[in-house]
Amino acid sequence: MQESQAEVPLEGYNKYFNSAEKKGYSGTAVFTPHTPLSVVYNGMNIDDHAHEGRMITIETEDFYLVNVYTPNAQDGLKRIDYRMQWESDLKNYLMELDKIKPVIYCGDLNVAHNEIDLKNPKTNRGNAGFSDEERGKISELLESGFVDSFRYLYPDVTGRYSWWSYRFNARKNNAGWRIDYFIVSERIKNRITRADILSDVYGSDHCPVVLEIEI
Repeated sequence: MQESQAEVPLEGYNKYFNSAEKKGYSGTAVFTPHTPLSVVYNGMNIDDHAHEGRMITIETEDFYLVNVYTPNAQDGLKRIDYRMQWESDLKNYLMELDKIKPVIYCGDLNVAHNEIDLKNPKTNRGNAGFSDEERGKISELLESGFVDSFRYLYPDVTGRYSWWSYRFNARKNNAGWRIDYFIVSERIKNRITRADILSDVYGSDHCPVVLEIEI
């Protein structure tokens, strides 16, 4: 939605919206009781990424929060080339921020990183969200000084997902995917106190994910 369509009754919260130019398409929002040092809507400063409302960067005294809705590679991986460029540019952006202060990167990242992160890895291999290309990009990011907060606390836990198709009774059967993440700079991983997936919360094909961190 566009910001003008939203009614968010959160008294005492600052509200930041970044909507796609194409109405009804994509967007991000941040609600915070704190007043940021800065709010940037196209942090990568690349025009190709500036039109779909996919990023908000909030700067605080102690860290950057980068809230993202990652482009979907689409059926048949029709948009995989753009997705790969997005991932490369994003990694560079996060690494530049990380030189200044720690980063908390979150959102619908539209990828299940490993087989443990979706119910049916064999039948989905090569599909959007579980292609070798997309999985490789999140591996590259994690190898560059970042940590998947949920897997940091629960490296071997199975059956924990954040998205389910509306088809085939997927949610009832817990045939889901873990595609929503909080990823943090490696140097603050020891400050993570909770990482959770609230699968009992309904109202969307996604459910909320949680990070609590002492910073």
